[in-house]
Amino acid sequence: MTTRTLIKNLAALDDGPVTVSGWVEKVRDQKAVQFVILRDESGALQLVAPRGDTGESIQEAVSALSVGSFVTATGQLKHDERVKLGGIEVKLESLDVASAALPENPIADDSGVDKRMDWRFLDLRRPEANLIFRIQTTLEHAWRTYWVERDFVEIHTPKLMASASESKAELFEVDYFEGKAYLAQSPQFFKQMAQPSGFGKIFEVGPAFRADPSFTSRHATEFTSIDSEISWIDSHEDVMKMHEELLVAGFQAVKDKHGAEIEALFGFELAVPTVPFPRIPLAEAKAIVASRGYEVPRQDDDMDPEGERQIAAYAKETFGHEFVFLTDYASSIRPFYHMRHDDDQGITKSYDLIFNGVEISTGAQREHRIDVLIENAKDKGLDPEELDFYLDFFRYGVPPHGGFGMGLARVLMLMLHLTNIRETTYLFRGPTRLLP
Repeated sequence: MTTRTLIKNLAALDDGPVTVSGWVEKVRDQKAVQFVILRDESGALQLVAPRGDTGESIQEAVSALSVGSFVTATGQLKHDERVKLGGIEVKLESLDVASAALPENPIADDSGVDKRMDWRFLDLRRPEANLIFRIQTTLEHAWRTYWVERDFVEIHTPKLMASASESKAELFEVDYFEGKAYLAQSPQFFKQMAQPSGFGKIFEVGPAFRADPSFTSRHATEFTSIDSEISWIDSHEDVMKMHEELLVAGFQAVKDKHGAEIEALFGFELAVPTVPFPRIPLAEAKAIVASRGYEVPRQDDDMDPEGERQIAAYAKETFGHEFVFLTDYASSIRPFYHMRHDDDQGITKSYDLIFNGVEISTGAQREHRIDVLIENAKDKGLDPEELDFYLDFFRYGVPPHGGFGMGLARVLMLMLHLTNIRETTYLFRGPTRLLP
């Protein structure tokens, strides 16, 4: 087997014979010389075939090349600072076409996102797309490293459930033998189950499903959820501290490994956030937003998208920070398992994390007292008997605990200053998309 060299490693080699493999990005078939831009998973390279110095078979092979074809090229590496593409080129000696592409590419540089999603396997050849998923790999590895070094346990919770973990309105129902099952909206109940199990600190990176007919640029019906839950906390402040430390570790790893590439391909310098992140109670945040000239609608006690953008702008102007925790959400809009303040039952020990104007996560201290949980469930109009499997966790002892869930693709989208979650999802799923 011929030893293949990745394009990114060629610059460190001396002039001499090399073999590279990748796909054809561009062909310039000129009268005196032929050029091929070859790209692999690590970068791009110019192949050159002077008509007077190369055999007729190579010239014919180059002339017949279609963009997108996968080839293996062998030739002489030459360092030449006049070459704009990396200061190196390879003079062709042999060219083997492993797989020829059809001559007409179904997408172009100016194709819209939906068209590109139709041909995602081709769209992913773009250097920016390649980089997104290398960043994702580094980010997840850094998060796992943070957790593992602190003795967290990784779990994998089931994605088929007997009942809802959150809103019944957002459930995907599936046939399950003689009955029905539901795709998990989150691992919420199961990650809480690890607390009475004595695991102490857990995390999960896995799929979640929401039957939400939203067509926004930040929603998906299937997404990768980043979840963590920890025991023996005093309040949601302990969860926020872990959450911000986790994000800093991830951002630092991405900046260290990909900072220069991000600047080259996305046009900005990635900033690693400082800790602590700003914390603003929701009532105060709404007042701040109102002072900026926007009134959040009063039909519920939540912050709407424009309010999130406004409070993010305030955090950036006031604290120089891209992240801001909004805390103390009303119990009326939080799940029954969010712990309420002892001195104000109308407010929960919970938070949303806003990043560059978009909510990326919800976290809270959970209610661990069985009698309070039952009353909270009744207060929400829920039948405790239907929650028995969950409530059983709390009938045999459970420590004070809390955690969060966070969308991976949203974090990547906002980290890279992109405007659509489709760009940072390998294969997007939405109300009208199940292919490819």
